[in-house]
Amino acid sequence: MTRQTVEGNPPEGFVPQERISVADAIRGYTMGAALAGHREQREGSLEKGKLADLIVIDRNLFEIEPTAIGKTEVLLTMVGGKVVYESPAWKSGSSQHKAEAK
Repeated sequence: MTRQTVEGNPPEGFVPQERISVADAIRGYTMGAALAGHREQREGSLEKGKLADLIVIDRNLFEIEPTAIGKTEVLLTMVGGKVVYESPAWKSGSSQHKAEAK
């Protein structure tokens, strides 16, 4: 999205005209990946009847700078509808995180 290193180099980004938006990046890793693998009927989006492969993160990626996305913490991971990871912050019952997830 920024076409820069974590340190912010180069300042203008590598081939800046090839930047993509946060929305396009998320779509590429979700529905785009499902379509590429011919799995769009059961994966790629949150819909009734599809596998529940998802993560809950500690911030809204659409409300932060793309440079801050690397600092995002995964709070919960589900694969096939089963919880496979819970961070200590999620397990501690943080009402802020759980309220935001609802």
